[in-house]
Amino acid sequence: MSESTRLALTAAAYCDSRTKNPLNKVRLIKLNLGYCGANISTMAPKETVVTNNNNGKGSACESLTNSASPAKANGQVKSYREENALPGKKSVVIAYVLWLVGGIFGLHHLYLHRDRHAFVWWCSLGGYLGIGWFSELFLIPEYVRDANEDPQFLKVFVAKLQAYPRPPYSAKRFLGQIMIGYLFGQLFSSAIPQAITAGIDFGWLHWFIPIFVSLGVWTVGNIGRERGVLWHCLIGAMIAYPSRYFIYDETYSLLLTSLVSALVFDTFSKHWRRTPPRRRGPTERTLKLGAAICIYFSLWGSVVLFNGTIRDDDGGEVPIHEALQNFLASAWWTDLKQALYDTYTYAQHHGWYETWREVFESMDVDGERNAYKVLGVSATASQADITAAYRKLSKENHPDKVKDEALRPAAHQRFIEIQQAYSVLSKIKSSRRRKNKQFKADDAIEL
Repeated sequence: MSESTRLALTAAAYCDSRTKNPLNKVRLIKLNLGYCGANISTMAPKETVVTNNNNGKGSACESLTNSASPAKANGQVKSYREENALPGKKSVVIAYVLWLVGGIFGLHHLYLHRDRHAFVWWCSLGGYLGIGWFSELFLIPEYVRDANEDPQFLKVFVAKLQAYPRPPYSAKRFLGQIMIGYLFGQLFSSAIPQAITAGIDFGWLHWFIPIFVSLGVWTVGNIGRERGVLWHCLIGAMIAYPSRYFIYDETYSLLLTSLVSALVFDTFSKHWRRTPPRRRGPTERTLKLGAAICIYFSLWGSVVLFNGTIRDDDGGEVPIHEALQNFLASAWWTDLKQALYDTYTYAQHHGWYETWREVFESMDVDGERNAYKVLGVSATASQADITAAYRKLSKENHPDKVKDEALRPAAHQRFIEIQQAYSVLSKIKSSRRRKNKQFKADDAIEL
């Protein structure tokens, strides 16, 4: 068999899982891969082998197309359900814009349906503080061609399948596996409660650390056109993990565990993704990515809740979970709960609109209530009363009347409060007078 024939057969095998529609198979091979010039052998719907014995391209493709045509019954063309239709075209410009504005969180990878890559970038802030994000500056066009299943990209990829039975070693991917495996393992280790909580010692959970290390290695290993199984790297992590009893520094033992897991994955598990990636719907993608993010956040929450501490007034450290229990038992929290309950009860009787209006007014966003309090006048006071109170208080609290230098800053602050209160009330009264005049003018009737 010639080299061109083997290459064409590999292309046909790669496209075989794209769809069950035989016409779509021919369309992928004929239009996208352009291998119709070779002696292509493919399977018709009834496993009939069609071989091109002519030298022309057209006859080979036409024979293949005709042999794969769907059957007709009573003038009706039999429909074939496409399991995985060709993806919609992605734009390089949009990908670069998303890379620029949200690439550190993997936004451009979400756009290109590279969900694993996006999750890794989101967890590590762009590949450990943006290093991986910046390195993708010149890789985005290739990512877009991959997402679009561009003919030239597929041609190069099929050539790689022929040249390398297994994916070649990539220092970038291998280092990424070690780093993400270490990150996930360290995060789970930090999330284990160090002290006895609710009478339970959770120290035995450290045996689950290799699972999270292998999950990190496996996630990076399954990005793009490469894949592998989880249990290989899990076995490697379990074998290396007991080194923690010989290497007392947990940082080095965990790093060794991640390194061995990545080596086992790279040696035994890594293979090409010979079938096109399945295009998942937005609901499935959201559920899976949301579940992964929830697990990640829950681990961080456990780190803060069980192993985090805060300092009290005496400089001592108090565990956050104890501080939270004390807060929930405090009078402030009890009063807050009672206030919320009273607000709900009031809303049940007077309606939510009236309740929100009362809440908004009680917030005193314009400072009117505080201004009345500072000047010592009622809310029904006229502008003349407000002016008289302002003048009286200004004279009594003028800083020049205070001889004691120690009391002068307080007097100055009091004088400023009086000035501000008078200014606030004057503006509010003036605004209301203008609105009243405008209302009367609008209601006037000309005969």
